[in-house]
Order: sequence, then C-alpha cells, then structure tokens
Amino acid sequence: MAVLVNDGAVPAKMVAMLRVGLTGGIGAGKSTIANRLAEHGAVLIDSDQIAREVVEPGSAGLAEVVDAFGGEVLAADGTLDRPALGRLVFADDAARTRLNGILHPRIGARTAELMAEAAPDAIVVHDVPLLVENGMWANYHVVLVVDAPEQTRIDRLVSSRGMPEEDARARIRAQATEEQRRRAADVWLNNGSTRDLVLAEVDALWADRLVGFEGNLRLRRAAARDSQPMLCTSDPNWPTQAARQIDRINVVAGERAHRVDHIGSTAVPGLAAKDVLDLQVVVSDLAAANRLADELIDVGLVRNSEGFTDTAQDGTEWDKALAVNADPGRAVNCHIRPADSPAWREALLLRDWLREHPEQVTAYADIKRQLAERNRYTRMDDYATDKTPFLRAALRRAEDWAKETGWR
Repeated sequence: MAVLVNDGAVPAKMVAMLRVGLTGGIGAGKSTIANRLAEHGAVLIDSDQIAREVVEPGSAGLAEVVDAFGGEVLAADGTLDRPALGRLVFADDAARTRLNGILHPRIGARTAELMAEAAPDAIVVHDVPLLVENGMWANYHVVLVVDAPEQTRIDRLVSSRGMPEEDARARIRAQATEEQRRRAADVWLNNGSTRDLVLAEVDALWADRLVGFEGNLRLRRAAARDSQPMLCTSDPNWPTQAARQIDRINVVAGERAHRVDHIGSTAVPGLAAKDVLDLQVVVSDLAAANRLADELIDVGLVRNSEGFTDTAQDGTEWDKALAVNADPGRAVNCHIRPADSPAWREALLLRDWLREHPEQVTAYADIKRQLAERNRYTRMDDYATDKTPFLRAALRRAEDWAKETGWR
C-alpha cells in the first residue's frame, strides 16, 4: 500500500537548506540509510509516515477515502485497512488515480510544512519511495538511490514482511527499473552486501559531500577546484550526469530558457577532459542571464560574481553570466548567454563538428595533454587561453562543414 501514496511534492524556491532526495525499490533497505543520515544530524522527512498521518482516524483525508471507496477500507478499530485498500487500487489505474488525487495534495502540504520548519543550515533528507516514478528528482540538490539485487530484495520482503514471493515480484515489477533509477541518481548506494559496508559509504558521503554542499549553498560559495587541468579519459556517464543537471536547470529557468545544452569536452564522446560538465543556457538578454544565474542557487549552482566575456570568432566580445557548482561532488559550469551572442551557436557547432570528426578529437586531446604536462598553471583561465589557437582553427573548419552539411 505504501507504494501508492507517497509522492509529496517539494515546494519551489526553498533554498535555505540542502534538499536530499532518498529513494530505492521496495526491499532495498532505504531505512538503513535514512536512519544513518539522521544519526549524523539530517532532518528526516518520511513520505510513508506522512501518508499514514493524513489518513489517521478522524482526519479529513480518511473521511474522503472512505467516501470514495466505501466502508470496507476501514478496519474494525476505525483505522484505514491498507491491505484492503491496496487490493482495490493496486491493479486499477482509475482507482489509483482517484486515491492519489485525495492523498497527494495533503502529503505535499504536510511536506512543505516540515521543510519550512527546518533550520537554515539543515540537511533535509526526504525519503520518497516513488521519487523516480513520479519524476521528482529535479526538485532535489542531490538524489540518493539505494539498491540491492532483486533476489535479495525478494528474500527480505518474504522474511521480514511475510509477503508471498509472487506478490514481492509484482511489487518490484510495478516500480521503476534500475535504468530509470540510475538516470536520476547522483549517488548509487549498494545495500546488497553487509550493513557495515553501506554505512561506511554513507558516513563518507556525509563528511565529504553533504556537509560541504550545505555550507557552500548557505554561503553562496563555489566548491573548491584544482587550478591545474586534471584530464580524465572520456566517461560514458557524463551525458547522463549532464542531463540530470539540465533537468534541474529547467525547473528554475522554465520558458525563459530558449534552450539548454551540454557543451564542451565532456559532451564529445571519446575526448579526454577535465571532469567538469559544461552546460549552456540561452536566454533573451544579459539582464535575464544575470537573473537566472542568481536563481540557480535553488538547484545548487552559485553565480560567479566576476564579469565574463566571450570573444566570438569574428573578434567581437559578448558578456555572459556564469553559475558554478556548490556541490563538492559534481563540478559544473553553467554558461548563460544572451540570444544575440554568437558564442552559444559556436559552442554547439564546435561540439557537433568534433562529434563527427574523430581524428580532430584525437588531435584536440593531444594538445590538451601537452599543455597539462608542460605547464604549471595558477589559473584555469590561462589553460583555456592556451587552447584558443586550436579552437579558432577548428571553428573555421567547422563553419565550412556547417555550410556543406546544412548544419544549423
């Protein structure tokens, strides 16, 4: 029954605390992770607990459920008979939609109240079993997914809850797939082995990432980075990580964003790069760019207060805004460019040209490695400047390619 009624919404524009979404399939052992985070000092908001609270005896929620589904969903003591209700709605989409329409607004309102009560320096962990199924991941600064092998989960459900094995399998099949959860997960926690191993991961996550992220967010401070270009081999996970950040940016930007794209070296398969995601948002003008850069604090990106200028291929200069990660665990540069700047088109053109020319990917990677090995940089901007001759020549060839192919 719990899997049906626990998708309380996260209120928008709540930047006073770090919001952590915690989820995982039935039987994965989320409570182990949630309890450990609470021991460290996290404020834990449990969607299942709220779902029970809004249908307590005497509540308006319970009265509306009974009105909708009949007295047979009540136990002898006047409480909600969850198994009986579950049998009515589990395989009936219309009934489930009706139930959710009764409960979700109440769960969302209560969730908002609890978040509003959290201290400004809180790390709020919102335990939401259906976070992925309901497309809620973009509302959190960090999403933690707890997983375990399917048979392990089935064994847990049979032994600890007395659930028939076929029922356990049916519940698992009704939830998100591993692929869907990985798409949403900033952190993947394997809870299929010994308890001590996963708790050690949680302890390290708290100390090395969450505490620093909260402090950076509260102080509107960018996470520290190395001044030296540390090149990594191309990571096939970069596009998925970028897509997750783009989802978050779109929550804030909405229709103001003409487009949001993954650009730069991490957007080119096979290209060695710094482990920094470059994203680009195109908006109407520079004033809109500056406003959005300030607002992206709501999704963990901090506006860089310095002025930033792009030099286009024709030599003209164009101002932009830049927001960067407060999260110590995921480096991001978000370039916010006005629609009349040629720089946003050039960034996309260079990306797409490199994707179509593997030999140029190799040449660019060689230049990067030579610069990184030869020089000791005090500023990352100097490394970017040293790459400019190659990029200028590449853009000239890319423009010829665009004319030949009709690229736009």
